Amino acid sequence: MRPESFQSTERGKVRRTLEGYRAFYPEPIPRHLDMDAETVVLLDEATAALNRLGGIGLHLPNPHLLIGTYLRLEAVLSSRIEGTSTEIPELLRHETGQPLAPAQLSDAREVANYIVSLEHGIKRVRNGFPISIRLMREMHERLLSGVRGRYRDPGELRRSPVWIGGSSLRDAVFVPPPPEAMNPALDDLELFLHERSMPLLTWLALMHYQFEVIHPFLDGNGRLGRMLIPLLLVERRVLPEPLLYMSAYFEQNRSKYYDLLLRTSQQGDLMPWIRFFLVGVRHQAQDAERRTHRLVSLQARLRDRLLTEGSTGSVLRLADYLFSRPMVTASMVAKGLQVSVPTANAALGSLVERGDLEEISGKQRHRLYQANEILEAAYGPVEPEEPDGR
Repeated sequence: MRPESFQSTERGKVRRTLEGYRAFYPEPIPRHLDMDAETVVLLDEATAALNRLGGIGLHLPNPHLLIGTYLRLEAVLSSRIEGTSTEIPELLRHETGQPLAPAQLSDAREVANYIVSLEHGIKRVRNGFPISIRLMREMHERLLSGVRGRYRDPGELRRSPVWIGGSSLRDAVFVPPPPEAMNPALDDLELFLHERSMPLLTWLALMHYQFEVIHPFLDGNGRLGRMLIPLLLVERRVLPEPLLYMSAYFEQNRSKYYDLLLRTSQQGDLMPWIRFFLVGVRHQAQDAERRTHRLVSLQARLRDRLLTEGSTGSVLRLADYLFSRPMVTASMVAKGLQVSVPTANAALGSLVERGDLEEISGKQRHRLYQANEILEAAYGPVEPEEPDGR
């Protein structure tokens, strides 16, 4: 790590550790920020967009049917930032138990673990468990369970150095604090997570920056740090469900995302990072709002048409179920709707005949079905209302 690249000591200092390598020793998180006019405007816009999304979430007719969409988007895109190549169709196939090629299966398991980890965190905070380092460790353990990082101490704070960029501690672009400096920084972060000293979104931006600086685990820090954003929005009751998938914005702007995290440590100025984060919140809240309207509208149209056509109760229930699982097998449907396999097959056949489902396996047994219109509404691109030029 090059000390001369770190022109400010406002966010921390580069020091030589007891072991002889150079690392970044972070300062405590600031509890007060003086924001310029541009940042204040962005904060207002992002907050308004997030509040609109939260209001929509409160009035979803069947929120449990739609939440899987947002969890999958967040998981796939956050994992992609770290080099995982799983796409939504592969993740959906994995969820149905369909075989995947070994490389695809490994990546799909990592993405599936992301969802399991985030769902665990949400369940814990809804049951009154505080946001804490302990909860992060629980989530981290689930994130790395049985996948490539399983030998990297899942659920355990690191006891050895890590580095970012380069091939060693000597030529790294950034070296997070050593364990003896990491623990005080984590104590400060944990205190900060329970404070209300600044606007929520600037608080979130600082949380994410500081978590990435500390890098408390041997592996999975980026994914866990991004996962904390929707978790904290649910914990603060700003969103009723994890509707905001910030990883989509970070993935689209990956180079800038990494550059701003590093530049903040090097130059000390938090505002460029905070503005980037706020633009991301505004952009993704608007995206989620339009995606939600699209899904709810499609669900209502499909249900109205099926009712008009005199569809059976099992067909109507299957149509709703497909919004949570747009790729299914007969056994999945039987289990999900608590009906017999013949009843599930009959309902699937009815929707295939109507053109609402497609059988994509080409097999006579163990058939696989997908709802193309629902897939497009859930995961297809959303046209922005405004150019994102800030």
